[in-house]
Amino acid sequence: MDFISEELQQYLDTHSTKEPELLQQLNRETHQKVLQPRMLSGAYQGRILALLSKLTRPKNILEIGTYTGYASLCLAEGMAKDGLLDTIDCNEELTQMQRKYFDRSPYGKRIRQHLGSADKILPKLSGPYDLVFMDADKENYPLYFDLIIDKMSPGALLISDNVLWSGKVLKDASDEATQALKVYNDKINKDSRVETVILPIRDGLTLSRKR
Repeated sequence: MDFISEELQQYLDTHSTKEPELLQQLNRETHQKVLQPRMLSGAYQGRILALLSKLTRPKNILEIGTYTGYASLCLAEGMAKDGLLDTIDCNEELTQMQRKYFDRSPYGKRIRQHLGSADKILPKLSGPYDLVFMDADKENYPLYFDLIIDKMSPGALLISDNVLWSGKVLKDASDEATQALKVYNDKINKDSRVETVILPIRDGLTLSRKR
């Protein structure tokens, strides 16, 4: 779903901070070798994630859904010097690519990969987390929120991706992902533990701050 024209998006890209060289390389390799490269956060959203991380200066970051590690590296840019980033993904085939780029960055030793289902891994993580990025299977967004909210420190920021789902949240779509996202959007909007705003960036990006 395009919220703005292609020309205006090009203007935004041109007048935003440029994509770092390492991320350019990861971007290219993802498009060359991995299925569904549109799942990549990309340069514009990546700079937004990096800036949000730099503004919050998180000590501990949690990412649900690693893919090829692009967003992980963006989030790590603002991480405190003694901070750690835990990232979860169930695709074993991508772990080597993730680690290759993690280790080429300044943050490699502080990024911990967790392979498996997030609903099994999250209960084993203690936190507390100052920044959480959720970009995994949409069907489980409501569950993941329940599993992470108590692991977030006061004032922590939760960023949820794809919350508008190409505009399907406005329709009577019956697929499981759309239905789950509708539930999730209503859920976090009504939960008194967080204050939430949805931004029309790419496929919808929600910022939720824990009170």
